[in-house]
Amino acid sequence: MADCIVLGAGMVGVSTALALQAKGRSVVLVDRRGAGEETSYGNAGIIQGEAVEPYAFPRDLGSMVSIALKRGNEVNWNLTSLPNWAAPVLRYFRHSSPARYKTISQTYSQLIHRATADHAPLIQASGSDNLIQREGFRQVFRTPKRMEEGARTAERLHEAYGVGISIETASELKAAEPNLRRDLQGAVRWTEPWTCSSPGGLTANYARLFEERGGRFVSGDATTLEQAASGWRVKTDDGVIEASDVVVALGPWSPELLKRFNYRIPMLFKRGYHRHYHGGKSPTVAIMDAENAAIIAPMIAGSRVLTGAELTHFDAAPALRQLNRAENSIRELFDLGEPVENEPWWGNRPCMPDMLPVVGAARRYKGLWFNFGHGHQGFTLGPTTAALLADKMAGEGDNALVDRLSLER
Repeated sequence: MADCIVLGAGMVGVSTALALQAKGRSVVLVDRRGAGEETSYGNAGIIQGEAVEPYAFPRDLGSMVSIALKRGNEVNWNLTSLPNWAAPVLRYFRHSSPARYKTISQTYSQLIHRATADHAPLIQASGSDNLIQREGFRQVFRTPKRMEEGARTAERLHEAYGVGISIETASELKAAEPNLRRDLQGAVRWTEPWTCSSPGGLTANYARLFEERGGRFVSGDATTLEQAASGWRVKTDDGVIEASDVVVALGPWSPELLKRFNYRIPMLFKRGYHRHYHGGKSPTVAIMDAENAAIIAPMIAGSRVLTGAELTHFDAAPALRQLNRAENSIRELFDLGEPVENEPWWGNRPCMPDMLPVVGAARRYKGLWFNFGHGHQGFTLGPTTAALLADKMAGEGDNALVDRLSLER
């Protein structure tokens, strides 16, 4: 019998399996698909060492009107799905008040400050240095007003948290990004983040490392989870697996599973889209077009163009409004070439209303543990929350920090 089952082989689940393994636990990793083939595949590939403050809900009138009227590209929403997301969004709005947001950011920044350091040994041990670039990424600005606002925010974060920044003028940006097709006002280069040319590939490499170190990765159905005399069991292609402990690390699928155990998780799903393009000219590092909420990230598969957030049904058909607008805006900046895929990728970011992940024990059930709800930063924070959870399960580490991430917070 294994000591522990980890459900979910995204960045968070794979990192959790590795962290528990490093504590001497016998771990079985279970997923219906291969490692890094769901939400962990679809992100911008940025280990965001600068993201010390989570994405808050805009509270100024101008931004709220823009979202309500769908004027910008940051947020799209589906009216028919309003009953699904209205309550979590209201909680999200409340937690974004200045006083609450300040307290949340104090905790969040502690996690972010560890992110690259927690990834570093796994990158090295898994032989993944060829996927990593340590040159940061850029936010570029089209108008003087947005450039001034962006620079002011960067300088504030530098002063408050020590985040590394470089404010680039229009000429400095053009020299750094010779493939730019038009003049811009300038850029903020965030110097601490690392970028990855294959987020799914890095997650798969971590999973391979887990297996090389003696772990088992099996195909199975997390929805078959149930209590057993020995603790917990789940059905897999290798038969029934039993263990004393189980970790739910299923990202956006975690709330549906936990309904069976009488948990109602108020998760907000922010859908994102991407598509790859080849035959054009990429930027030297990932670039965010601030005014259009679009990102272009150089990847092995081509230049990946990514969108902001969509509020819709979990399984709703794709709505390409944001991706089309993102593509158009990025084409103004770079020669994208032609699409690689006929259909874009889309997936759901698992966001908690207070913007903090859920990490720790399920107080109602012995041996049931949580590690999900990382929002925009599962790829960034997977190894960090995994290490915190592994310490908690071993009775070690910073219990005060983990307690601030518990479901009962």
